Amino acid sequence: MGIKKIIEYPRDEEALRRESKPVRVVNRRIKKLVRSLKDTLMDRPEGVGLAAVQINIHSRVFVVRLGAKVGSNDDTKLGPPVAIINAEILEAKNEEEGFDGCLSFPGLFGDTKRPTFIRVKGLDEWGKPFEKIYEGFDAVVIHHEIDHMDGVLFIDRVESVEKLYTVKENEEGNLVKTPMSIG
Repeated sequence: MGIKKIIEYPRDEEALRRESKPVRVVNRRIKKLVRSLKDTLMDRPEGVGLAAVQINIHSRVFVVRLGAKVGSNDDTKLGPPVAIINAEILEAKNEEEGFDGCLSFPGLFGDTKRPTFIRVKGLDEWGKPFEKIYEGFDAVVIHHEIDHMDGVLFIDRVESVEKLYTVKENEEGNLVKTPMSIG
């Protein structure tokens, strides 16, 4: 499968909004998909998660790199990509507003409300069932990727256009929010 192109909004909105189908069996095709997602995510250091739908494959599969810190450019502390198949949220709580972005929306970010505690069940990349709790920004990332599989985009969770922004480096080398200019 190799490294895939990430599809972008709005050109590929129809594909991004299609609901993904559950994986029936973790076979060679799904393992190749997982490898492709991992390779593609590693090729995009600005990203911490990638769902199969983002490369126009509508299976309930995504990969994430856990351990990200909002506002940090240091991806050396991120874990390796981990695959989650057929993820299902069993419990979600402690909703907070915070940073959100997406590889399908290059350079666009927003403040969204997402749970900072989720309990998820699913399959790992070898088809083994698991149940795990994710907290903090890891929960936000997992929730974001599960949304993708349901055709929900992060812009759907942004309450107003004023909460959309880009990020630029200032004179001191720090990342700062720059409000979107509309019009």
